[in-house]
Amino acid sequence: MMKHLKLTVFFLALLSVGLQSLYAAGGKKQPQKGYRFTLFIYDNTDSVMYLGNYYAGATYAFDTAYKTPKGMFVFENKERELKPGLYFFVNKSGTYVDFAIYGGEKLNFHFDTEEPGWQTNMNVKGSEENKLLFDFHKANRAVYRVADSAIAQTTDSVEIDRIRRWQNKALDSVKYYYLGKKPNSMLSLLMNATREPDVPETDANGVKLNDRQKWEYLMDHYFDYTSLDDDALIRTPPLVFKRRLDRYLDSYLKNAPPEIVIEYVDKLIDKAQPSKENFRYLVHTLAEKYLQSNVMSYDAVYVHLVKRYIEPGLCEWMSPSTVDMNVKRADKWDKLLIGKPAPLLIMKDDKGQWQNLYALNNKYTLLVFWSPTCGHCKLIIPDLYKRFEKYRDRCDIGAFAILSEPDDETRPKWHEFIKNNNLKWLNIDGGEANVDWHEVYDIETTPQIYLLDKDKKILAKKLNGETFEDVIKILEKIE
Repeated sequence: MMKHLKLTVFFLALLSVGLQSLYAAGGKKQPQKGYRFTLFIYDNTDSVMYLGNYYAGATYAFDTAYKTPKGMFVFENKERELKPGLYFFVNKSGTYVDFAIYGGEKLNFHFDTEEPGWQTNMNVKGSEENKLLFDFHKANRAVYRVADSAIAQTTDSVEIDRIRRWQNKALDSVKYYYLGKKPNSMLSLLMNATREPDVPETDANGVKLNDRQKWEYLMDHYFDYTSLDDDALIRTPPLVFKRRLDRYLDSYLKNAPPEIVIEYVDKLIDKAQPSKENFRYLVHTLAEKYLQSNVMSYDAVYVHLVKRYIEPGLCEWMSPSTVDMNVKRADKWDKLLIGKPAPLLIMKDDKGQWQNLYALNNKYTLLVFWSPTCGHCKLIIPDLYKRFEKYRDRCDIGAFAILSEPDDETRPKWHEFIKNNNLKWLNIDGGEANVDWHEVYDIETTPQIYLLDKDKKILAKKLNGETFEDVIKILEKIE
């Protein structure tokens, strides 16, 4: 039975791909201006069809065609420029079929298929790229048909498992046939982009790798097969690039120290830099990701990205005002990174006495920017204070709690809030200061809570009551 299956699928796969031996791989080409795509679907009842493309995991429809009296859908635009990538036809109910624009082909394609199964029944004229793509789908479908037929003839679970294992090997054979014979096609780009690196168990000398070494190998080789330098990569479905990128950042780099994150995002961006579109997407996405991150130390990643890619003028798509905004923010944040000394503050307290942040001699100092008119502050500040009181004497913690809206309307509410919540820490008015502390500390929202060491270096930031207590327990080794 298995021998018969192997011969049958080998024959079907070769039959499906054999006519492609004359295919000349195109490679990376410039966008094509003007297109005409005709689509005929036998037994189709739709009256309208849409044309769209993928971009970074999202989908965008940009053209509409109504069925002609001859049952054809015609998409035509002589001026629009279409860039390399994966496109699709889709009807109102969401049934769709993908096709490729790649290799510099003249964009005059005819697609002919039938209901049901647009993909497996598709025939193409005018595009060797798409003949290759749909022949690959047909070869895969041939493997499934033979395996399903064999499984239908047996109830032996051992035999079924054996057929499924064979099926997977046959599918791999078809895949690697295309990868080997057509390495520069859109199909190969898609298949390679989803390949996972094979992490070895031992090094070159046969020494077993530990978990850290395996992780480092995975990170160094995660995108080995992905054409990060090819503009077409950005116009692919989520599974091809977007989800792999998310897994790289959110799973494999999760909770890594900022210097490690910086190392690997730099490697990623540098590989993509020959592709203007992929470079643009990655710089924008990563800068926004770490700009918005709630991880207290990841502002260092944002600062690095701005200083390495945006400030030097490598992001040509950014307007001067956007560049300036990012550079100014990064300059401010650079002075507020964990490990940096907190900028000096000299301000009056609630009794009108001048207070110097650096004059506090405690082992730790809580630096708090808050306002009684802030909804989050009303919840967070009382809880923070209770935890501060809990560890104040035991861990030698001082506080420098600044009113962030020092105006005549807010001050009475501030005094009332202090009294009602018995806030017996150093309450700072904020109306007069040695610096524009809103600017220096980039206070746009409140509360903003820092923990400083005895030398006023920043130990932690973006805290609330719970995370403040967690950090203190870790620093003081409190169970």
